[in-house]
Amino acid sequence: MLRFNLFSSLFLAIFLLLLMHFCYITPISCPALCHCHGDLQHVICDGMGLRRIPRVSEATRLLNLQRNDLGMVPSGAFRASVGLVSLHMQHCALSEVGAHAFRGLKNLVYLYLSHNRISSIKPGAFNDLSQLTYLHLDHNHISDLSKGVFSPMINLFNLQLSHNRLKELRAGTFSGAKDLRWLHMSSNQLSTLQPGSLDHVENLAVLHLDGNRLSVYPSAAMSKLRVVEELRLDGNPMRTIPDHAFLSFGRYMEKLHLNNMSLEKFSDAAFSGVTAVKSLHMDNNRLRSLPRSLNFSSITNISLSNNPWSCTCQLAALRRWMDSSRNRPDAVCASPSSQKGKQVQDSPAFSSCREKAKRAKKGTRP
Repeated sequence: MLRFNLFSSLFLAIFLLLLMHFCYITPISCPALCHCHGDLQHVICDGMGLRRIPRVSEATRLLNLQRNDLGMVPSGAFRASVGLVSLHMQHCALSEVGAHAFRGLKNLVYLYLSHNRISSIKPGAFNDLSQLTYLHLDHNHISDLSKGVFSPMINLFNLQLSHNRLKELRAGTFSGAKDLRWLHMSSNQLSTLQPGSLDHVENLAVLHLDGNRLSVYPSAAMSKLRVVEELRLDGNPMRTIPDHAFLSFGRYMEKLHLNNMSLEKFSDAAFSGVTAVKSLHMDNNRLRSLPRSLNFSSITNISLSNNPWSCTCQLAALRRWMDSSRNRPDAVCASPSSQKGKQVQDSPAFSSCREKAKRAKKGTRP
């Protein structure tokens, strides 16, 4: 009898402990002030005046905490929310992301932290986020990224860092994020992309660097990129684009944006290896001519307005493209004086320009 009572007491104690644990990590009701749908799978707490992160069920897949004054993401804040796939924390007045802030979120795919005041991301903040695919950190106050901060995110595809205060990118910043395809860093304060800073993300397809302070094209940092399809450099104060600038990814680049840069010229081989570009934008610069390496055969859309074009035979290839295209891009001659104010497409200055004969292949007659 004594042995039975001891066994019963032990069994009851274990049962109570398990029950308490289950109740602690898995609320049976919707968190106060929130709206829940689909048996707690979607928990919506948008703009409800929350001051702390609520505990949600393991069954919850989407948690929307937008527009709450949360201040920070403390370590282990989501340790009981292991089923989350999508987490929304935009406009939450966040200033810091603590170490291990997202511990346990091994199923998280979408993380939205836009429009906060985040200036610091502690080492280890993104540990456990091996399934994360979309990370939005745009419109924050981030001025520095520590080496390897994104390394746990081996499935990261889209990273939004626009409208922050980044001044430079250092080698190793993106180590581990080898599947990153979209990288948006528009409207920061970048003046330097150090050699090696993009080596770990050589499969980038979309790279936005517009609205920064790059005065020199970052050839060394870009040299390992292989498949960039869209590159935006608008608004950077570069006067020249050097030889072979796009060579490593020129077979893939379809969209190139170079507006509002005060560009004065391209080196002769700037477009060497560029064979796929379809859309080329060069408005509001100081360009007088285009380099011989620019191949117009794939271009379907080009913008050239507000440049002091010199209507000489150096622009003959452009004029031939205009004559064969349905588009009429705005491009006005600034020189010679006899052509000043005329549209490139209407200028008679090109009538005597001859197309350069193609060099005959060895062993054939010209």
